Amino acid sequence: MAIVLVVIGIFIALGIVLWQFQKFTERHRETRVLQWQNEFQQRREWLEARFYDAASKRGSPRGLLWKEIDFDNRIAFARDRRNGGLTAFVGVAIQFEAIQDGDMEDVAAVANQKAATAVFHHNGQEWTTDGRAIFNLNPDEAIEYYQSELEPVK
Repeated sequence: MAIVLVVIGIFIALGIVLWQFQKFTERHRETRVLQWQNEFQQRREWLEARFYDAASKRGSPRGLLWKEIDFDNRIAFARDRRNGGLTAFVGVAIQFEAIQDGDMEDVAAVANQKAATAVFHHNGQEWTTDGRAIFNLNPDEAIEYYQSELEPVK
């Protein structure tokens, strides 16, 4: 009987230790996310410039040059469900111009602003962007569209 009580006590102690460890890791993750969000705010102007540079070099949409980007003030954050990485989504209005003598030169709608969402990732060290824009979705819609991969972070 004494052995059974000792074993039960060991399992209870292990359960408490595991529970405390889980609470600690959750708090650590929340703290890290807050730090990354603040870092994004502090580096936002630089990140927007990096986005513009990277996006304009991607070569898409085909036949168009990136002329101007207006960034919204609001940022939506989401966590990658697989690795816990943080992604920032910022609404943008993009203005293009047609490449001279290109396929799009005679298309009147080229001058219209296009709504999109600019995508930024935290790689564990710093915020980065490859200039990816998700067209026709605002940040919340983009997160919802990728809900199998991402979960919103408030």
